[in-house]
Amino acid sequence: MLVLYEDNHIIIVSKTCNEIVQGDKTGDRPLSDDVKDYIKEKYHKPGEVFLGVVHRLDRPVSGIVVFARTSKALTRLNEMFRKGEVQKTYWAITQERPPQVEGTLRNWLVRNEKQNKSYAYDSERTGAKLAMLDYRLIGQADHYYLIEVDLKTGRHHQIRCQLAHLGCHIKGDLKYGAKRSNPDGGICLLARRVSFIHPVSKKTITVEAPLPDDNLWRAIASTISQPDTPQDHQGVELNE
Repeated sequence: MLVLYEDNHIIIVSKTCNEIVQGDKTGDRPLSDDVKDYIKEKYHKPGEVFLGVVHRLDRPVSGIVVFARTSKALTRLNEMFRKGEVQKTYWAITQERPPQVEGTLRNWLVRNEKQNKSYAYDSERTGAKLAMLDYRLIGQADHYYLIEVDLKTGRHHQIRCQLAHLGCHIKGDLKYGAKRSNPDGGICLLARRVSFIHPVSKKTITVEAPLPDDNLWRAIASTISQPDTPQDHQGVELNE
């Protein structure tokens, strides 16, 4: 577990593929338990440690996960995520080049609970939810393409589903049409950056996750021509 930012109200960590954020029917140890143990040990917390799960990442996805350390932060962050006040940027490595260098995807997604899969449609239909994202092609290497996604809504498997519907299948994502799996069982989708106004201090918090330890990720990231947005705050702040 890699801690990217922490203060009295929030802790942001980077998860690897195959980690689960919160406990589920698999019974596997969740990331939230690791974060609780980290807080308990570092700050010598007696008893149970409070930790609020603000959002989740699909198990095969890597990158940024935001947790709340206080009930006040949890309530406010939940509302911020619900209102779309948290800017979430993802990087995806796809097998196909998008039809345009950049664009906006607007689809209607229908979730199939039994299959744990969503289906994208170009027009509204019963039971569907509107899904929107902006995308931009930012890199290319080894016959793969690096797409940056700014997520506008938070639907089930949204990026995976919408990019596949566009004809750009995320490397390793067999569920959504990839040709083969990745050796580590994950998919090449990274929650790269998050930016929001701190719910208590009102400072702008911008945090970036490191690239996965993988040769393709390193190679394709090296082809990016434009620099990334610098972080406004990183590390530890414990005086909020």
